[in-house]
Amino acid sequence: MSFDPADLPPAPELAALLGLAERLAEAAGAAVLPSFRAEALEVEDKRLRGVFDPVTEADKAGERAIRALLEAERPEDSIWGEEYGRKAGTSGYEWILDPIDGTRAFICGLAHWGILIGLYWRGRPVAGVIGQPYLGEVFSARLGGGAFLSRGGEGRALRTRPCAALGEAVMFTTDPRIFDAVAGERAAYDALERSVRLARYGADCYGYAMVAAGQADLVVESGLSTYDVAALIPILTEAGGVITDWRGGDCSQGGRVVAAGDARLHALAVAELSRLAF
Repeated sequence: MSFDPADLPPAPELAALLGLAERLAEAAGAAVLPSFRAEALEVEDKRLRGVFDPVTEADKAGERAIRALLEAERPEDSIWGEEYGRKAGTSGYEWILDPIDGTRAFICGLAHWGILIGLYWRGRPVAGVIGQPYLGEVFSARLGGGAFLSRGGEGRALRTRPCAALGEAVMFTTDPRIFDAVAGERAAYDALERSVRLARYGADCYGYAMVAAGQADLVVESGLSTYDVAALIPILTEAGGVITDWRGGDCSQGGRVVAAGDARLHALAVAELSRLAF
């Protein structure tokens, strides 16, 4: 996914907005952490298609904290959050929020969840943050500015690792059952999984963070919403990776997504998925 630099906002403006995105993640973290591993965490089921789809008060509290800060500092911007929907703005910027990506992990006490803050400019992703407050980690990026991990007051640049062959790849997906709803998807995923060295389940957004950090090589998913991917696209691309739909096109609105740290691996994965899924 490439952009003409002339079509982007000025770099100092984007840098300031990325700083705000990091503060938004911090505010959401303060709202959700008291509920993590709490003894009396109430869980609602908002399923639409017969599959358990949990939401907690922590999800809602996290998004309320983000929205309150945005309303105070950026009232002209649009907001689109998983829990409270969409608010129109006039600035051309839209904040796309998933206050807890990985709610299933959250309610199980696992740390594979994150706070996703994405920023779109005229419909295109330009900045993103993955916050993991329990681990004290913030993964962040803006287009043209690189991708970084901060933890414990220290920071480092993120860089994907080379991996040119499926047989050498470590791959994540949230759950193979996500591919059962659409004909052809499960067969395509299963074929790809048989080709890689190691497949792991249940990482949600944290799997993408690990690809950006050079700890893994590939993520394949389907049925994603815009707020599932908005924050991830700048982080993956600025770290040197590639993230697209299964045909190699734009995935900024969600759907079928394949992310790889190495463009050569991405091409192989797209070819394998396309062979069976369409």
